[in-house]
Amino acid sequence: MNESSTDRMIGDLRRWVAGAPAGARVPSNRQLMAEYGASPVTVQRAMRTLAELGLVESRPGVGTFVRSTRRPRPVDFGWQTAALGSQSRLPTSSAAQRSVAPDAIALHSGYPARELLPERVVRQAIARAGRTDAAVTRSPVAGVPELQAWFAAELAASAPPGATPPTDRDVLVLSGSQSGLSSIFRAIVGPGHPLIVESPTYWGAILAAAQAGVDLVPIPTGADGPDPDELARVLARTGARAFYAQPTFANPTGVQWSAERGRDILDAVRRHGAFLIEDDWAHDLAIDSEPRPLAATDDDGHAIYLRSLTKSVSPALRVAAVVARGPARDRILGDRAAESLYVSGLLQAAALDVVTQPAWRTHLRGLRDALRARRDLLVDSLREHAPDAHLDRPPLGGLNLWVRLPNGLDADEVARECEARHVIVAPGTEWFPAEPSAPYLRLNYAGSHPERFPEAARVIGEVLREAA
Repeated sequence: MNESSTDRMIGDLRRWVAGAPAGARVPSNRQLMAEYGASPVTVQRAMRTLAELGLVESRPGVGTFVRSTRRPRPVDFGWQTAALGSQSRLPTSSAAQRSVAPDAIALHSGYPARELLPERVVRQAIARAGRTDAAVTRSPVAGVPELQAWFAAELAASAPPGATPPTDRDVLVLSGSQSGLSSIFRAIVGPGHPLIVESPTYWGAILAAAQAGVDLVPIPTGADGPDPDELARVLARTGARAFYAQPTFANPTGVQWSAERGRDILDAVRRHGAFLIEDDWAHDLAIDSEPRPLAATDDDGHAIYLRSLTKSVSPALRVAAVVARGPARDRILGDRAAESLYVSGLLQAAALDVVTQPAWRTHLRGLRDALRARRDLLVDSLREHAPDAHLDRPPLGGLNLWVRLPNGLDADEVARECEARHVIVAPGTEWFPAEPSAPYLRLNYAGSHPERFPEAARVIGEVLREAA
């Protein structure tokens, strides 16, 4: 029996042991010899390997059995400490990405529930894309031209009369907006340079900036967005070349800037020769207001616009785009090409198929109504059962409520206590680039089982009353 066959036998036995109950008898050496055509020495070697891994135990005169406590041999990764060197502590994931027990009420996720996605349209689009050349060819570095044109047309549709709309060439297709943030921060800001951000802001942007070596400069944001005068002062003081913001249904606060506030902020950025990095992640998640991309009003390249389809189409179709003009576009493209060469043409073809179907617009209209119903149900449930959880105003779009807790409470402790009662919430701590200004929870109203929102609100109310 050759070495690969021996390895196959050991692999088969490991899988069998993994699924077998403790105390189950392992097939006899004679049976294994017959099944694999192996010699007695080979079978004994396999049994010895399984025993060394702590998976089986031999009982002389009786046989070999699955161990009641299966402990793999200890592995020492200490050598990697010297090889990797030191690293600053960075978060690797968010509370919003956690998997939870099926019976828990999940208010922590950063995504809409599956029933809020255009599942049938997505499945059909993926099947059609698989029958095209996109399944076996490399896509252009900047993206499939037809998808570039769609993103450009979407932004141009919001442009005021007289504005110069973006061209197809201004669009770079990305494999998700997170990778776009990383490239923008590296190419436009650069390691060791300041980047102004709202506080609180998207936790993924905080992570991407840290990985890029960018120095974050937070400015406070409230129910109407950041103060343009404060932004101007910070731009002057720090010499920062960019401001990252979410003017439309911000994550986590849900705030949408007024048209006037947006103009004032873009003017401040222009006066200081800087960039506005506009993250329009929730463009398709409007409820009571329409998105107003600031980049559509910018002709001279101060706005770098980022839009994703992940939340509204499917998390399996990680397709996004950045719209940038001038040398900034070329620098971002250079960074993207160095990191991933190009985005899967198959995913691009499927995404383009979805958003150009008549069913897509129908889906968005239904999604707006579904999000409104879920948002209102959770808001009403909190007001009735958890009055200590304060909400400034219901968001006009997006996926989340940003709920302030009474002063003195620990948001992380509140989240742990809620989880002990099978309600999963996201503590607001990780959305602050510096110390939190107050304790908050972020609650996703787009999750599954909205009929359980009143139950979740009762649990949150109980936890808050006990903590107080």
